[in-house]
Amino acid sequence: MKTKLDERFQVGIITSPHGVHGEVKVYPTTDDPGRFKRLKEVILVPANTKHPEERVVEVEGAKLSKQMVILKLKGFDDKDGVEKLRQAGLYVTRENAVRLKKDEYFISDLMGLSVLDGDHEDLEIGILEDVMSTGANDVYVIRMRDGRELLLPAIKQCVLEVNVEQGFIRVHILEGLL
Repeated sequence: MKTKLDERFQVGIITSPHGVHGEVKVYPTTDDPGRFKRLKEVILVPANTKHPEERVVEVEGAKLSKQMVILKLKGFDDKDGVEKLRQAGLYVTRENAVRLKKDEYFISDLMGLSVLDGDHEDLEIGILEDVMSTGANDVYVIRMRDGRELLLPAIKQCVLEVNVEQGFIRVHILEGLL
C-alpha cells in the first residue's frame, strides 16, 4: 500500500539557451504550460552530474513559444551562464503545484495504488503501474496479480472510487476489457 505522497513535481526540462540575455528554452512536462507565467520560483536540478546540487531559483519571466516555454531565471544573465543548465529538471513543491479540481489527482499519487474489483467484494486485482494520456480520457495501466496487463479507461463507468490516503482505486471492469 502506498502512503508517501511526492513532495515535488517536475514541470519542465531545460533544453537550451535562448538568446544572449540568460533565457532558457524549457520543454514543459505539465499539462498546462501557461502555469509558468504564474510561477514565482522553481527547484533547479542540474543534469549529468553524479551528485546534482539542486537549488531554488526565482522566476523573473516566462513566455510561451509554440510547444516550448522561454524562461528567465534570476541570477542567470548571459548565454554562457545558462549553457550548463541543459537537461536540468525544473520542479515545484506540492504547495506550489496547480490546484486540483474534484476527482482530479496527480499521476504520481496514483502510481502503485492497489486496484480493487468493486464488483467482486473489493478483491485486489492488481497495482496501478502507469497512466497513459490519450486525449479523450486517460487510460490506467494495471499490472494484474496473474501478471497480465489491463488497460482500463479512466472514466466514471470504470473508476468507482479513488482513495489516495487509503491507497486504493475501486473499479468496475466493463465486459470485454479482460
